[in-house]
Amino acid sequence: MIEVRPGGRRRIDRVLSPEYVEGLAGLGLVEVRARRDDAAQEETDLSYLRRLLHGRIDIVRAEQRRRANGESTSVVDQLAVILADNAVGPATGSGRYQSMEPSRAEAHRRHVEALVSDADLSDVGALADDRLALALLTYQQEEASVSQRRREVQKVMDLLNDEIGGRYRAGSASVDDLLAAERGKGEQR
Repeated sequence: MIEVRPGGRRRIDRVLSPEYVEGLAGLGLVEVRARRDDAAQEETDLSYLRRLLHGRIDIVRAEQRRRANGESTSVVDQLAVILADNAVGPATGSGRYQSMEPSRAEAHRRHVEALVSDADLSDVGALADDRLALALLTYQQEEASVSQRRREVQKVMDLLNDEIGGRYRAGSASVDDLLAAERGKGEQR
């Protein structure tokens, strides 16, 4: 389960701290944007973790279906189809366009593997039904936890975006200033 530790040093701890969005009107636009970008990176990482979990859930469900239908083709032989079915299926979540890459991809992969000692999933066909059911339950519970945290981070992003948008509407921020700042960054590189 994804725990948020009050006063913690991890990005998720900061982003989901109530203080993160308190007093936004008193902060400079650069700081509000930096917080929004930090929250967006956390959302990207949580989205990546969810996708990893969905892949594992799909593999376990495919093995359960294979057994229930008495099929002889191994899940490994069907892996490309199993994972592609999930990739092209209809979106059911609150997906957002993401221009960032996950910042902790390897750590997320290790986390998912550790959930059920992923060595077990290297040969799902050899797992007993009860171990397969337990693996599915574990992945589903973790996915629910990650999804909940992701929704919380998205609410934070919405608050930060609302603050930024409000400043542009009120005229206290301008696109010209933003473009000038971006040009300045480009010249420093």
